[in-house]
Amino acid sequence: MLLLLLLLLLLLLLLLLLLLLLLLLLLLLLLLLLLLLLPLLLPLLLLLLLLLLLLLLLLLLLLLLLLLLLLLLLLLLLQLLLLLLLLLLLLLLLHHHHHHHSQ
Repeated sequence: MLLLLLLLLLLLLLLLLLLLLLLLLLLLLLLLLLLLLLPLLLPLLLLLLLLLLLLLLLLLLLLLLLLLLLLLLLLLLLQLLLLLLLLLLLLLLLHHHHHHHSQ
């Protein structure tokens, strides 16, 4: 259940990332257009640059979040595996013990 939730979150983050990338591309195109057309609009350009920087920062944050989520998922899987191994070991030990008693 928790794993499913995490996977869903991961998917959502990936979608968001893609959206941001598209937005970034659009902004870049706009920037290029402005550079080509209107060198007069320096303030607007500066604003756009700022926006671009902010978007980049957001993108980086999202990537970090994604990495963290992946790490969490891995840890969870590892924990589950360890638990399973322990249970198996315990079962084996109990089984073994049981055999000794029967003899």
